[in-house]
Amino acid sequence: MNNKLTYRLLWERMRNGDEDAFFDLYKALFYELVNFGIRTSGDAELSSEATDQVFVTLWEKRDKLERVENVQAYLITFLKRKLLRLLEKQNKINKALQNVKAEDDWFEMPYDEFIIKVQTNEWIQYRLKEALEKLTFRQKQLIHLKFFEGLTYEQIAAQTQQTIKTAYNTVYDALKILRQELKDF
Repeated sequence: MNNKLTYRLLWERMRNGDEDAFFDLYKALFYELVNFGIRTSGDAELSSEATDQVFVTLWEKRDKLERVENVQAYLITFLKRKLLRLLEKQNKINKALQNVKAEDDWFEMPYDEFIIKVQTNEWIQYRLKEALEKLTFRQKQLIHLKFFEGLTYEQIAAQTQQTIKTAYNTVYDALKILRQELKDF
């Protein structure tokens, strides 16, 4: 029996509450997922933590899980998203620490003040995520290329096989929607 079929069978048994199947799936895929996480994040500890969190979430939500054809690919995608969230959270904490003025001793900052700074950043991110959901797939794609990858309109047009004017107009329209969604913010 090939691994893909074995994983699917373990998945189905796990969905039905079979603890042994859950642990068998964990043993079978843990190191592969951790290695993927290390290649993705460059951090072995973070990768191991994220992989554990993925499996804990699976077990907690086992009765709500859908059938999956390719369990391995599903878990890799799940892990990638988990890693991104953990890295974003880590980044927010680092930014909050950097925002503290140099003359202030951040060790002296009250814990509740520190948490407020981190939560404010999370709220901003949540609002931005909501606003991004209003965009079309193409608008999201071009916003990502322009602002997260730093590409020029010429590079975006070449990569997406559009004209430069279309790329510019798509980004402009997306920004207009984002401004509208975030105007009260």
